Amino acid sequence: MVATSSSVGSGAAGAATFSGSESRKYKYFEPRAQRATHYEDVTVDVQPDPERYLIQNWIISFPDGKGAYVKDATHAKSSNWHAFRAPDQEWERTHYQRQSKIEGMIQGVVNNGRKAGTPKSFDKAWVGVLQNDLGAWKHAEFGLGTSLMQAQRYGYTQMINNATLTNSSYKLRLSQDLTLYLAEIGMDLPGWNDEAGKKAWLEDPIWQGARKAVETIMGADDYLEQYFATNIVFEPLVGELVRSGFFIPVGAANKDSMTPSVISAAEADYERNLANTIDLAYLLVNDNKFGADNRTLFQGWLAKHGKLADAAATALQPLWSKPHSKPLSFQDARAKSQERYAQILSELGLKQ
Repeated sequence: MVATSSSVGSGAAGAATFSGSESRKYKYFEPRAQRATHYEDVTVDVQPDPERYLIQNWIISFPDGKGAYVKDATHAKSSNWHAFRAPDQEWERTHYQRQSKIEGMIQGVVNNGRKAGTPKSFDKAWVGVLQNDLGAWKHAEFGLGTSLMQAQRYGYTQMINNATLTNSSYKLRLSQDLTLYLAEIGMDLPGWNDEAGKKAWLEDPIWQGARKAVETIMGADDYLEQYFATNIVFEPLVGELVRSGFFIPVGAANKDSMTPSVISAAEADYERNLANTIDLAYLLVNDNKFGADNRTLFQGWLAKHGKLADAAATALQPLWSKPHSKPLSFQDARAKSQERYAQILSELGLKQ
């Protein structure tokens, strides 16, 4: 029997006695597997919901009468928002541990590379690419991280907010990594201009499509649209195109062993973020009650953000012409990103 305010007379902790109330294991939620994971123990129902266990309703409400978290913060609908569990099972402690390991690896790469004088051996044309274009790209990563930081406040459950917040944290970490990395190698490269990347992001035609796509995501008033557009649309069509399709393979071919290592962790970040987003979107498009509505909604988001991402990717083509050594053509990199995008949509049963 579930204890209620009427049967107990109080909503205070410990006021009710029920099956499992003396146990050190949590039994008030249904785990995804046979036994609850540590992630579920510290995440499920941490964010209260009056429809579940907050029997006294919201203690504090906004002036319009809405509680701290509301379902209409997104146009998507669910029969059970609490069903989502992030595949990466990440929570506060494990997130900090992973971030710390990544930072240690990057710092080792930068310190050892500078000690060996590696930046001085970079191809001269490649130095300009790093200064201007990698310097511009860090602003895209920062914009997405800022957008997701804002979005996570509105998720209806702690599981959704955790996944969105760790996604934001990874993006902001990468932006910071790139900023510090460029500043450090700049000390070894005569004539280096730390402000060139910002200028390119704001003014260079190559980057205006990406800037528009990122700022459109940032301006969305639906937190799930921001999350969906980032990982389902922008990342495969633009993010991976820039990182895995350009900086990682082209850097190595231009005597740069450092930049690919600094950026590589971001690709592992995205695999985790993508898995989380697909799992949540899959639940929503297959919801017994609202699946059809959510599918229509997502198709609209795909049309809106897909068009912008395609334009951003097309505008980036001149980037592939800048380095002296060109091991991968824009056409090949773009074909791979489009194939990746199609695979993601096929998992969700959505159409381009």
